[in-house]
Amino acid sequence: MSKSFRVALTADFFEQDGTPTFADMGTSVFASHPWIETRPFTEHRPEIVPDQHRDANAIIVLSPRVTTTSVAEADDLLAVGRFGVGYDTVDLPACTKADVLAFIAAGAVDRSMAEATVGWMIALGHHIRSKDQLVRSGQWDDRTGFLGSELRDHTFGAVGLGGIARKTVELLSGFGMNPPIAFDPYVEPQTAAGVGVQLVALEHLMAEADFVSVHCPLTDSTRNLIGTEQIGLMKPSAFLLNTARGGIVDEDALFEALKTGRIGGAALDCFVSEPVRTPHRFGQLDNVLLAPHCIGWTQELFRDVGRAVCQGMVDLARGKVPRGVINPEVLERAGFQEKWKRLQVGADCVRNKDGE
Repeated sequence: MSKSFRVALTADFFEQDGTPTFADMGTSVFASHPWIETRPFTEHRPEIVPDQHRDANAIIVLSPRVTTTSVAEADDLLAVGRFGVGYDTVDLPACTKADVLAFIAAGAVDRSMAEATVGWMIALGHHIRSKDQLVRSGQWDDRTGFLGSELRDHTFGAVGLGGIARKTVELLSGFGMNPPIAFDPYVEPQTAAGVGVQLVALEHLMAEADFVSVHCPLTDSTRNLIGTEQIGLMKPSAFLLNTARGGIVDEDALFEALKTGRIGGAALDCFVSEPVRTPHRFGQLDNVLLAPHCIGWTQELFRDVGRAVCQGMVDLARGKVPRGVINPEVLERAGFQEKWKRLQVGADCVRNKDGE
Protein backbone atom coordinates (compact mmCIF):
# COMPACT_ATOMS: atom_id res chain seq x y z
CA MET A 1 0.00 0.00 0.00
CA SER A 2 1.44 3.34 -1.02
CA LYS A 3 1.95 6.35 1.24
CA SER A 4 1.46 8.86 -1.56
CA PHE A 5 -0.24 9.05 -4.92
CA ARG A 6 1.76 10.90 -7.57
CA VAL A 7 -0.11 12.81 -10.28
CA ALA A 8 1.67 14.36 -13.27
CA LEU A 9 0.17 17.10 -15.45
CA THR A 10 1.10 17.53 -19.09
CA ALA A 11 3.29 20.55 -19.81
CA ASP A 12 0.64 22.43 -21.80
CA PHE A 13 -1.09 23.33 -18.53
CA PHE A 14 1.78 25.76 -17.89
CA GLU A 15 3.53 28.67 -19.57
CA GLN A 16 7.25 28.50 -20.29
CA ASP A 17 8.02 30.27 -17.02
CA GLY A 18 6.04 27.66 -15.10
CA THR A 19 2.97 29.75 -14.32
CA PRO A 20 -0.39 28.03 -14.86
CA THR A 21 -2.01 28.75 -18.23
CA PHE A 22 -5.45 28.83 -16.62
CA ALA A 23 -6.39 30.70 -13.46
CA ASP A 24 -8.20 27.74 -11.89
CA MET A 25 -7.53 24.18 -13.01
CA GLY A 26 -9.38 22.61 -10.10
CA THR A 27 -6.23 21.45 -8.33
CA SER A 28 -7.58 22.98 -5.13
CA VAL A 29 -9.32 19.62 -4.74
CA PHE A 30 -5.94 18.21 -3.73
CA ALA A 31 -5.47 20.73 -0.90
CA SER A 32 -7.25 18.56 1.65
CA HIS A 33 -5.41 15.44 0.51
CA PRO A 34 -1.72 15.99 1.33
CA TRP A 35 -0.88 12.46 0.20
CA ILE A 36 -1.52 13.57 -3.40
CA GLU A 37 1.74 14.78 -4.93
CA THR A 38 1.69 16.72 -8.21
CA ARG A 39 4.27 17.77 -10.75
CA PRO A 40 4.23 19.04 -14.33
CA PHE A 41 5.88 17.38 -17.31
CA THR A 42 9.11 19.21 -18.07
CA GLU A 43 8.36 19.56 -21.77
CA HIS A 44 5.41 19.45 -24.13
CA ARG A 45 5.26 16.70 -26.73
CA PRO A 46 2.35 15.87 -29.01
CA GLU A 47 2.50 12.27 -27.76
CA ILE A 48 3.19 11.20 -24.19
CA VAL A 49 6.25 8.95 -23.84
CA PRO A 50 7.22 6.71 -20.90
CA ASP A 51 10.14 8.90 -19.83
CA GLN A 52 7.67 11.63 -18.90
CA HIS A 53 5.69 9.56 -16.39
CA ARG A 54 8.12 7.07 -14.88
CA ASP A 55 7.55 8.37 -11.34
CA ALA A 56 3.81 9.05 -11.78
CA ASN A 57 0.83 6.94 -10.77
CA ALA A 58 -1.58 8.96 -12.90
CA ILE A 59 -1.54 11.67 -15.56
CA ILE A 60 -3.90 14.57 -16.14
CA VAL A 61 -3.80 15.12 -19.90
CA LEU A 62 -4.71 18.30 -21.76
CA SER A 63 -3.78 17.93 -25.43
CA PRO A 64 -1.08 15.25 -25.96
CA ARG A 65 -2.07 11.91 -27.45
CA VAL A 66 -2.06 8.78 -25.34
CA THR A 67 -0.86 5.92 -27.53
CA THR A 68 0.50 2.39 -27.30
CA THR A 69 3.94 3.93 -26.86
CA SER A 70 2.68 6.18 -24.06
CA VAL A 71 1.66 3.24 -21.88
CA ALA A 72 4.38 0.83 -22.95
CA GLU A 73 5.97 1.02 -19.51
CA ALA A 74 3.07 1.32 -17.10
CA ASP A 75 3.95 -0.83 -14.11
CA ASP A 76 3.16 2.05 -11.76
CA LEU A 77 0.82 4.03 -14.03
CA LEU A 78 -2.73 3.46 -12.88
CA ALA A 79 -4.76 6.02 -14.85
CA VAL A 80 -4.93 8.85 -17.33
CA GLY A 81 -7.55 11.53 -16.77
CA ARG A 82 -8.51 13.49 -19.88
CA PHE A 83 -8.99 17.19 -19.08
CA GLY A 84 -12.24 17.42 -21.03
CA VAL A 85 -14.85 15.08 -22.41
CA GLY A 86 -13.42 14.16 -25.81
CA TYR A 87 -11.22 11.09 -25.97
CA ASP A 88 -10.38 10.55 -29.64
CA THR A 89 -6.73 11.26 -28.72
CA VAL A 90 -6.66 8.35 -26.26
CA ASP A 91 -5.95 4.81 -27.49
CA LEU A 92 -8.40 2.95 -25.29
CA PRO A 93 -7.42 -0.61 -26.31
CA ALA A 94 -3.78 0.24 -25.59
CA CYS A 95 -4.68 1.61 -22.16
CA THR A 96 -6.75 -1.44 -21.30
CA LYS A 97 -4.02 -3.83 -22.43
CA ALA A 98 -1.53 -1.95 -20.24
CA ASP A 99 -3.92 -2.07 -17.24
CA VAL A 100 -4.35 1.70 -17.30
CA LEU A 101 -7.77 3.18 -16.57
CA ALA A 102 -8.87 6.14 -18.67
CA PHE A 103 -11.55 8.62 -17.66
CA ILE A 104 -12.97 11.99 -18.69
CA ALA A 105 -14.57 14.94 -16.91
CA ALA A 106 -18.08 13.66 -17.50
CA GLY A 107 -20.68 16.42 -17.27
CA ALA A 108 -18.23 19.21 -16.47
CA VAL A 109 -18.50 20.98 -19.83
CA ASP A 110 -22.24 20.65 -20.36
CA ARG A 111 -23.35 24.11 -19.22
CA SER A 112 -20.61 26.09 -20.95
CA MET A 113 -20.89 24.24 -24.25
CA ALA A 114 -24.68 24.49 -24.17
CA GLU A 115 -24.49 28.26 -23.61
CA ALA A 116 -22.04 28.56 -26.50
CA THR A 117 -24.36 26.54 -28.74
CA VAL A 118 -27.35 28.73 -27.91
CA GLY A 119 -25.24 31.86 -28.40
CA TRP A 120 -24.15 30.70 -31.83
CA MET A 121 -27.72 29.83 -32.79
CA ILE A 122 -28.82 33.37 -31.98
CA ALA A 123 -25.81 34.84 -33.77
CA LEU A 124 -26.54 32.82 -36.90
CA GLY A 125 -30.26 33.55 -36.94
CA HIS A 126 -29.76 37.30 -36.42
CA HIS A 127 -26.81 37.64 -38.86
CA ILE A 128 -24.77 39.21 -36.08
CA ARG A 129 -21.46 38.86 -37.90
CA SER A 130 -22.76 40.47 -41.08
CA LYS A 131 -24.47 43.30 -39.22
CA ASP A 132 -21.28 44.03 -37.32
CA GLN A 133 -19.42 44.26 -40.62
CA LEU A 134 -21.99 46.70 -42.04
CA VAL A 135 -21.03 49.25 -39.41
CA ARG A 136 -17.31 48.58 -39.67
CA SER A 137 -17.42 49.08 -43.44
CA GLY A 138 -19.84 52.03 -43.49
CA GLN A 139 -22.64 50.13 -45.25
CA TRP A 140 -25.45 51.28 -42.97
CA ASP A 141 -28.06 51.47 -45.71
CA ASP A 142 -27.59 47.79 -46.58
CA ARG A 143 -29.13 46.66 -43.29
CA THR A 144 -32.53 45.79 -44.79
CA GLY A 145 -30.86 42.95 -46.67
CA PHE A 146 -30.04 41.17 -43.43
CA LEU A 147 -33.37 40.48 -41.78
CA GLY A 148 -32.83 37.69 -39.30
CA SER A 149 -35.01 35.04 -37.74
CA GLU A 150 -35.78 34.23 -34.13
CA LEU A 151 -35.43 30.89 -32.42
CA ARG A 152 -39.17 30.99 -31.85
CA ASP A 153 -41.16 28.48 -33.94
CA HIS A 154 -37.98 26.82 -35.22
CA THR A 155 -36.68 23.29 -34.59
CA PHE A 156 -33.49 22.26 -32.83
CA GLY A 157 -32.00 18.95 -33.94
CA ALA A 158 -29.17 17.33 -31.98
CA VAL A 159 -26.90 14.74 -33.56
CA GLY A 160 -26.04 12.92 -30.36
CA LEU A 161 -28.08 13.28 -27.17
CA GLY A 162 -25.44 13.32 -24.47
CA GLY A 163 -25.03 15.77 -21.62
CA ILE A 164 -24.23 18.83 -23.74
CA ALA A 165 -27.18 18.31 -26.06
CA ARG A 166 -29.53 17.73 -23.12
CA LYS A 167 -28.36 20.89 -21.38
CA THR A 168 -28.81 22.81 -24.65
CA VAL A 169 -32.38 21.57 -24.89
CA GLU A 170 -32.95 22.72 -21.32
CA LEU A 171 -31.57 26.21 -22.02
CA LEU A 172 -33.66 26.50 -25.18
CA SER A 173 -36.90 25.70 -23.38
CA GLY A 174 -37.77 29.35 -22.86
CA PHE A 175 -37.42 30.47 -26.48
CA GLY A 176 -40.73 29.18 -27.82
CA MET A 177 -39.13 26.69 -30.19
CA ASN A 178 -40.81 23.62 -31.66
CA PRO A 179 -40.29 20.35 -29.77
CA PRO A 180 -36.62 19.31 -30.14
CA ILE A 181 -35.55 16.21 -32.04
CA ALA A 182 -32.39 14.13 -31.89
CA PHE A 183 -30.57 11.30 -33.61
CA ASP A 184 -28.75 8.95 -31.26
CA PRO A 185 -28.82 5.16 -31.75
CA TYR A 186 -27.41 4.62 -28.24
CA VAL A 187 -30.24 6.36 -26.37
CA GLU A 188 -33.55 4.69 -25.62
CA PRO A 189 -36.71 6.50 -26.79
CA GLN A 190 -38.10 6.64 -23.25
CA THR A 191 -34.87 8.22 -22.01
CA ALA A 192 -35.08 10.89 -24.69
CA ALA A 193 -38.75 11.46 -23.95
CA GLY A 194 -37.83 12.00 -20.32
CA VAL A 195 -35.87 15.11 -21.31
CA GLY A 196 -38.51 16.27 -23.78
CA VAL A 197 -36.82 15.07 -26.96
CA GLN A 198 -38.13 12.89 -29.76
CA LEU A 199 -35.65 10.46 -31.32
CA VAL A 200 -35.72 10.36 -35.12
CA ALA A 201 -33.68 8.96 -37.98
CA LEU A 202 -30.73 11.07 -39.10
CA GLU A 203 -32.37 11.74 -42.46
CA HIS A 204 -35.51 13.01 -40.76
CA LEU A 205 -33.49 15.28 -38.50
CA MET A 206 -31.48 16.77 -41.36
CA ALA A 207 -34.65 17.55 -43.28
CA GLU A 208 -36.70 18.96 -40.39
CA ALA A 209 -34.27 20.83 -38.13
CA ASP A 210 -33.65 24.54 -38.58
CA PHE A 211 -30.54 24.16 -36.42
CA VAL A 212 -28.57 20.93 -36.84
CA SER A 213 -26.17 20.76 -33.91
CA VAL A 214 -23.47 18.08 -33.69
CA HIS A 215 -22.85 16.68 -30.19
CA CYS A 216 -21.53 13.16 -30.76
CA PRO A 217 -17.98 11.81 -30.34
CA LEU A 218 -15.70 11.14 -33.30
CA THR A 219 -15.52 7.38 -33.84
CA ASP A 220 -15.22 5.07 -36.82
CA SER A 221 -19.00 5.03 -37.06
CA THR A 222 -19.42 8.84 -36.94
CA ARG A 223 -16.56 9.84 -39.24
CA ASN A 224 -18.14 11.77 -42.15
CA LEU A 225 -21.54 10.94 -40.68
CA ILE A 226 -22.83 14.17 -42.20
CA GLY A 227 -21.83 14.35 -45.85
CA THR A 228 -23.17 15.51 -49.19
CA GLU A 229 -26.31 13.38 -48.99
CA GLN A 230 -27.22 14.48 -45.47
CA ILE A 231 -26.48 18.17 -46.07
CA GLY A 232 -28.53 17.95 -49.23
CA LEU A 233 -31.58 17.16 -47.10
CA MET A 234 -31.32 20.39 -45.09
CA LYS A 235 -33.63 23.36 -45.59
CA PRO A 236 -32.06 26.23 -47.56
CA SER A 237 -32.55 28.41 -44.47
CA ALA A 238 -31.11 25.90 -41.99
CA PHE A 239 -27.86 26.20 -40.05
CA LEU A 240 -25.32 23.57 -39.08
CA LEU A 241 -23.27 23.83 -35.89
CA ASN A 242 -20.36 21.60 -34.95
CA THR A 243 -18.90 21.99 -31.47
CA ALA A 244 -17.94 18.31 -31.19
CA ARG A 245 -15.06 17.10 -33.37
CA GLY A 246 -13.75 17.75 -36.84
CA GLY A 247 -14.31 14.79 -39.14
CA ILE A 248 -17.90 14.12 -38.16
CA VAL A 249 -18.97 16.58 -40.86
CA ASP A 250 -17.47 16.19 -44.33
CA GLU A 251 -15.72 19.55 -44.74
CA ASP A 252 -15.69 19.42 -48.54
CA ALA A 253 -19.44 18.83 -48.67
CA LEU A 254 -20.14 21.56 -46.13
CA PHE A 255 -17.88 24.08 -47.83
CA GLU A 256 -19.62 23.53 -51.17
CA ALA A 257 -23.08 23.87 -49.58
CA LEU A 258 -22.11 27.12 -47.86
CA LYS A 259 -20.31 28.56 -50.89
CA THR A 260 -23.32 27.97 -53.13
CA GLY A 261 -25.87 29.13 -50.57
CA ARG A 262 -27.41 25.66 -50.39
CA ILE A 263 -27.90 26.15 -46.63
CA GLY A 264 -28.21 29.27 -44.52
CA GLY A 265 -24.92 29.08 -42.69
CA ALA A 266 -22.74 27.25 -40.20
CA ALA A 267 -20.79 27.66 -36.98
CA LEU A 268 -17.65 25.57 -36.58
CA ASP A 269 -15.51 25.14 -33.50
CA CYS A 270 -13.55 22.13 -34.74
CA PHE A 271 -11.82 20.99 -37.90
CA VAL A 272 -10.40 17.86 -39.47
CA SER A 273 -6.85 19.17 -39.15
CA GLU A 274 -6.01 21.00 -35.95
CA PRO A 275 -4.43 23.29 -34.98
CA VAL A 276 -5.25 25.67 -37.84
CA ARG A 277 -2.07 27.71 -38.34
CA THR A 278 -2.95 29.40 -41.64
CA PRO A 279 -6.21 31.07 -42.72
CA HIS A 280 -8.85 28.39 -43.17
CA ARG A 281 -10.90 28.20 -46.36
CA PHE A 282 -14.12 28.56 -44.35
CA GLY A 283 -12.91 32.04 -43.45
CA GLN A 284 -13.56 33.11 -47.05
CA LEU A 285 -17.30 32.72 -46.46
CA ASP A 286 -19.56 35.34 -44.90
CA ASN A 287 -22.18 32.85 -43.68
CA VAL A 288 -19.86 31.03 -41.29
CA LEU A 289 -18.85 31.63 -37.67
CA LEU A 290 -15.51 30.13 -36.63
CA ALA A 291 -13.65 29.46 -33.39
CA PRO A 292 -10.34 27.67 -32.68
CA HIS A 293 -11.87 24.75 -30.73
CA CYS A 294 -12.51 26.96 -27.73
CA ILE A 295 -16.01 28.37 -28.17
CA GLY A 296 -17.09 26.97 -24.81
CA TRP A 297 -13.94 27.88 -22.90
CA THR A 298 -14.81 29.83 -19.80
CA GLN A 299 -13.28 30.24 -16.37
CA GLU A 300 -16.11 28.16 -14.99
CA LEU A 301 -15.54 25.37 -17.51
CA PHE A 302 -11.86 24.97 -16.70
CA ARG A 303 -12.58 25.11 -13.00
CA ASP A 304 -15.30 22.46 -13.22
CA VAL A 305 -13.34 20.19 -15.57
CA GLY A 306 -10.31 20.44 -13.32
CA ARG A 307 -12.30 19.66 -10.21
CA ALA A 308 -13.88 16.65 -11.89
CA VAL A 309 -10.57 15.19 -13.04
CA CYS A 310 -8.78 15.93 -9.76
CA GLN A 311 -11.61 14.38 -7.77
CA GLY A 312 -11.31 11.36 -10.02
CA MET A 313 -7.67 11.04 -9.00
CA VAL A 314 -8.59 11.27 -5.32
CA ASP A 315 -11.25 8.61 -5.81
CA LEU A 316 -8.83 6.27 -7.55
CA ALA A 317 -6.21 6.66 -4.85
CA ARG A 318 -8.88 5.82 -2.28
CA GLY A 319 -10.04 2.72 -4.16
CA LYS A 320 -13.20 4.19 -5.68
CA VAL A 321 -14.10 4.12 -9.37
CA PRO A 322 -14.16 7.72 -10.69
CA ARG A 323 -16.92 9.16 -12.83
CA GLY A 324 -16.45 9.12 -16.58
CA VAL A 325 -14.51 5.86 -17.05
CA ILE A 326 -14.24 5.19 -20.78
CA ASN A 327 -12.60 1.75 -20.72
CA PRO A 328 -14.62 0.02 -17.95
CA GLU A 329 -13.42 -3.39 -19.10
CA VAL A 330 -10.05 -2.65 -17.49
CA LEU A 331 -11.73 -2.95 -14.08
CA GLU A 332 -12.17 -6.68 -14.69
CA ARG A 333 -8.48 -7.28 -15.36
CA ALA A 334 -6.44 -8.96 -12.64
CA GLY A 335 -3.38 -6.89 -13.57
CA PHE A 336 -5.22 -3.65 -13.04
CA GLN A 337 -6.73 -4.82 -9.75
CA GLU A 338 -3.30 -5.83 -8.43
CA LYS A 339 -1.82 -2.49 -9.44
CA TRP A 340 -4.75 -0.58 -7.94
CA LYS A 341 -4.44 -2.41 -4.64
CA ARG A 342 -0.72 -1.74 -4.49
CA LEU A 343 -0.97 1.97 -5.34
CA GLN A 344 -3.97 2.96 -3.27
CA VAL A 345 -3.45 5.26 -0.31
CA GLY A 346 -4.98 4.52 3.09
CA ALA A 347 -6.79 1.53 4.49
CA ASP A 348 -10.28 0.13 4.08
CA CYS A 349 -10.58 1.14 0.44
CA VAL A 350 -12.95 -0.87 -1.69
CA ARG A 351 -11.88 -1.83 -5.17
CA ASN A 352 -14.90 -3.38 -6.82
CA LYS A 353 -16.02 -2.30 -10.28
CA ASP A 354 -18.92 -0.26 -8.91
CA GLY A 355 -16.74 1.70 -6.49
CA GLU A 356 -18.94 0.69 -3.57
